[in-house]
Amino acid sequence: MAIGILISAPMGPIGMLCIQRTLNKGQWPAFFTGIGAAFSDLFYCLLTGLGLSFITDLIETHQILLKILGSLVIVAFGIYLFKKNPTRALKPATQQTNTYWTDLVSGFFLTLSNPLILFFIIGLFARFNFMLPEFKFYHYIVGYLSIFIGAALWWFTITYFVNKVRSHFNIRSLKLINRIIATLLIVMAIIGFILGINDYIQTLHG
Repeated sequence: MAIGILISAPMGPIGMLCIQRTLNKGQWPAFFTGIGAAFSDLFYCLLTGLGLSFITDLIETHQILLKILGSLVIVAFGIYLFKKNPTRALKPATQQTNTYWTDLVSGFFLTLSNPLILFFIIGLFARFNFMLPEFKFYHYIVGYLSIFIGAALWWFTITYFVNKVRSHFNIRSLKLINRIIATLLIVMAIIGFILGINDYIQTLHG
């Protein structure tokens, strides 16, 4: 569970997206966005557990390309979010049930666009001795399930507390928050893109 919480806790693009959706739509759309991210994290945890050396070599080989592509995905999403006008914000949760699947899928793919998280997962697995020779298959079933539960608990807690202050925001302030979060996403992505291009240029000269 600690691994699941620590993977989810860094306030990256998915964290800011969950905050934005909590303020715009309410707790549950944002929570399902976090659940989508948790499924993506679980997928990477399974990849790490099932093929540690293969996955590490694959990511290291294509690290620059993955960094560039992931940055472009986040830039595109940030531009979409910046242009989005939250005119339907602050609706009751009962009116949002038909978007839960969309929220989950978007959270999954946004998190999936950053495979470099595998290195973080490898470090956590090593720190918590997650993979030991004496462990049986049922130990790992419980372990992976606990990782997912830890991530889900994190997203529930974050969306719950943000939802508590949601009523203090109006449409104008929500639009401003949309644009602030979108700008942060774009800036983060541009920095990642520039670093990726710089790494690529260095490999050419190297």
